[in-house]
Formats: sequence, structure tokens, C-alpha cells
Amino acid sequence: MSRVLLDNESDTWSRASSLILLGFICYALPWSVFAAQQPAASLQQTEAPLLRIQGSNTIGAKLGPALVKGMFEAQGYSAITLLPGNIENEQRITATSSKGQPVRVDLAAHGSSTGFAGLQDGSADIAAASRPIKDAEVASLASLGDMKSRDAEQVIAIDGLAIILHPSNPISSLRTDQLAQVFSGDINNWAQLGGPAGDIHLYARDDNSGTYDTFKELVLSANGKSLAASAKRFESNDKLSDTVSSDPQGIGFTGLPSIRQAKALAIASGDSQPMLPTRTAIATEDYPLSRRLYLYNSPNQSQPWVKALVNFAHSPRGQAIVAQNGFISQTVSAVRITPTAEMPGAYQQLSTNAQRLSVNFRFAEGSADLDNKALRDLNRVMDYLSVHDKLHQNVVLVGFGDPKSDPARAKLLSKLRAMAVRRELAKQGVIFKDIIGLGDVLPVAANDQEGRIKNRRVEVWVY
Repeated sequence: MSRVLLDNESDTWSRASSLILLGFICYALPWSVFAAQQPAASLQQTEAPLLRIQGSNTIGAKLGPALVKGMFEAQGYSAITLLPGNIENEQRITATSSKGQPVRVDLAAHGSSTGFAGLQDGSADIAAASRPIKDAEVASLASLGDMKSRDAEQVIAIDGLAIILHPSNPISSLRTDQLAQVFSGDINNWAQLGGPAGDIHLYARDDNSGTYDTFKELVLSANGKSLAASAKRFESNDKLSDTVSSDPQGIGFTGLPSIRQAKALAIASGDSQPMLPTRTAIATEDYPLSRRLYLYNSPNQSQPWVKALVNFAHSPRGQAIVAQNGFISQTVSAVRITPTAEMPGAYQQLSTNAQRLSVNFRFAEGSADLDNKALRDLNRVMDYLSVHDKLHQNVVLVGFGDPKSDPARAKLLSKLRAMAVRRELAKQGVIFKDIIGLGDVLPVAANDQEGRIKNRRVEVWVY
């Protein structure tokens, strides 16, 4: 924040005046000014943007501007306007404070990797990403603090990577290994998949895209494949989708809000059942191509507008905006699950008599600790249980895991995961009806490295 102000000072200001101003901002103003009221007026007087957001097109096209607009509205700003930038996929959100001072936020949406590059070179305050930060990026940003910590990594929404076809294509489902063969060019005719004969036309996001990174990791790399050189590449989700929906031989992948006029496929991974990208399957992250959308910032910075936007994105009002923009919010709800023959008896009984909450608790990679999203989900679940009077003898936790050589060990580990969630919720007064460990049944992903993390999960059920 200090750098931004110093870079934009008038030449007539003295260095001493600058230091006085910075001292006032950093030490004289309480956090409540930023969390509950408007950020300090002195921040509004600079010509520099209040906040610079760079990164994911999935977030930056619509969701990012909508969250900024909502934040301004919540703090009493008026005349809020979204303006296109001079470059495609860049926007400027302007507003007027209650004192009549103009302010702005700059947003550039050229792909997730560009957000982390912006944090590194100081041109961004927030990196918007539609994939987790990579280890190499964590290392390059080490001077900013631990970029995998709870203070740096914020999950603001859940999205599903939709595999889309032309509406006339009769194929309704594919496995992730089949997708890898299609997008690598190994399968190049629709007849090989049971469809009408004809060349398969591939459409993909560009290399800067978090959407592409997610597809590459979950589909291509997981199956030892690379994207075919014949694939046509797009910077925009919407443009890719519109192209697929006008090409009867086309197939592509896009974020959930950009399905538009195309047809979405049901997807299976490993031994999982094919799943459409429904809201429930994505909210619980059971859908094989579900993904998290992130905001990343330096955990050591004190930029008040960063904190203001992050807090607003996590708030009920911010999550409502997430849903309004076609993504899946993290607001907890209860849903009915239809019992099926492959379910274990105890799970069938739950499905018949109880409701499942729209959240799964998952764990940090290689750890028994809850991940950053799960730590925030504890509060969301508590809010739901409190509002619906479910704190006492109404909650069942169900743990799942990956296969072990000894099935009894798989069941034990799955129950221990459920017990880890129980400990955290019990601290806040929840009394449980039951704790169940079901081992490696009902997988939602192949049991490779990434799949094991998805299969190691804890569901919450309420009576």
C-alpha cells in the first residue's frame, strides 16, 4: 500500500509529509473503519486505483466486478460504474464516496498466472485464480509471506468445469480418461465414442487460463496426455462456448456460468458414477471437474481495501452475488439424496431419513488438518445448525477415504477424519447423533494423488 501512495504523490509533496501520511494510515485508523465503514478518506484522494486485481478470466469477466460493486454499495458509495479498459478483458469500476470523492478499482483478467506475476512485480494487490497456487509460485512469492496460509488464500466460490458439446450431439457422458484421449487427439472421430461419424473439433482455453490449468491437471496430465496442437485456443470462456454451440462437431471446456447455449456432459472419474455439473454435486466438490475459485494476497500486507473485498466476498451478501453470477456459493443448505442400490445400508438409511448439507470437509494435502476452505466452512455449518435448531442430537458425520490393503484400516481412517471434524464442531456446542466411517466406498474420483484428496472427505447430515 505504501508503494502505491508514494508512486503517485505530487512532486510538490515532501518526503516528510509522505511519512506522516503513511504513519496516520497504518497506525491511527482502527480496522473497524475498513470492516464496517468506508475505508479512510485519505486513500480516496490519490489518483492511483484503490485496488488492483489481476488474474483469472473466469473471475474477472463478471464475478470480480460484481463483488467490487457490491462492496462499494455495502459501504455507501454511489454512482458505481463498470467501464471497459483500453485492452480486452480489462475493466475499471468507478464510484463516488459519501464526500463526493471519485474512486476506482482496476481489474485485468488475462489468466490466473498473470495474477501471481502481478503480485510478484507489484502491479497487483490481489491475484484472482481459478486454480490453487503452484509450488513454484509460492516459492517466487516467499518474500510476501506464506501464500498457502489462511490469511493469503481465500476460496470465494466453487465452480465446475463443464465439458460442452453442440446441443444436437447425442453423447451424454464420458469418463475423464476418454476426455484425455479426445483432447490429445488419440480419439479424433465421434464414431469412436458412439456418436455420428465425423471429425472431432477441439476448443480449449489459452495457456494463461486457470480453466486450462485445471483441465490440464484433472484430465490431461492425470492420464499422461497433452493437448493436441489442432485445438483452437480462446482467452474468453463465453467466446469458446458460443463457438462450440455453433459447431455440431465441436467439444470444449468452460466454467459453469459460460455453458450458455451448449450442452453439458455427465462426467465420471475412476469408479465414480457419471455426474452432471449440478449445483449440489459442485457445492460438495463431488463432481469430478469441480474446482475452487480463489483470491490470493500477501498475508503480511495491511492494504485495507484488500481486507474489505475479502471480507465482503465471504459475507452472506457476497456469497449471494457469487450465486447471482452463475457460480456455486458456499452458503450451506440441506438437500435430499435419493437412495441407490450401490449405497451401503447405513448410508441408504441416512438418505431415507435425513438430509445432507451442501458442504464436504476436506483436508490439506498430506495432512490430517482441515484445509483453508474447511476452516471457514466450520463457521458456515455452525450458522446453519444454529438457525435451524440442529445443535443437539441431530447431526451425523460420515467419513470417507481411499482404498487400503486392509479394508478395516480404510474404515478406521475414514472415521478418524470424521472425528477430526467432530472435535472442531463440538468446541462450539454441537452434540452428535452419530459418527460413521465408511472407508473407500462411494468414490467421487479416481484414487490417484489428486483423487485421493477428493475421496478423503467428511459429509454432514442432519435429521
